[in-house]
Amino acid sequence: MPVAVPEPAPEVVDACTTLIKAFPPKVLDAERRDTDPVSPLTAAYGDPPIEVTCGVSPPAGMAEAQSQCFEVNGVGWYAKEAANGVIFTTIGRTLYLELAIPKKYTPEANALTDVSDAVKAHNTLITPCT
Repeated sequence: MPVAVPEPAPEVVDACTTLIKAFPPKVLDAERRDTDPVSPLTAAYGDPPIEVTCGVSPPAGMAEAQSQCFEVNGVGWYAKEAANGVIFTTIGRTLYLELAIPKKYTPEANALTDVSDAVKAHNTLITPCT
């Protein structure tokens, strides 16, 4: 399944490449696999794939949804329901990172626990969840 690759500024590409490399070999016991197209800004896990994309734009509605920010292991996330699951986007960090998690992995938010250490280490906190 193809994963859309964003086209952020070069400094965002460099920071995202470091962050994606730091992601774990498994998320929710799903093995890491290649994306199509292969990109340093994306990763995928399992089948159906949990899709990770770094360097995305903030989702529509996120700015007015600060009250919807929830924190998992020190990382703030904005959740948006999608047709086949939930899309989570980091809040209050220098990079916008998105995890698209299919319903197969319910409860989808459990995947955030697996990636939080990498996000904390490689995506600088600007403002915490409120």
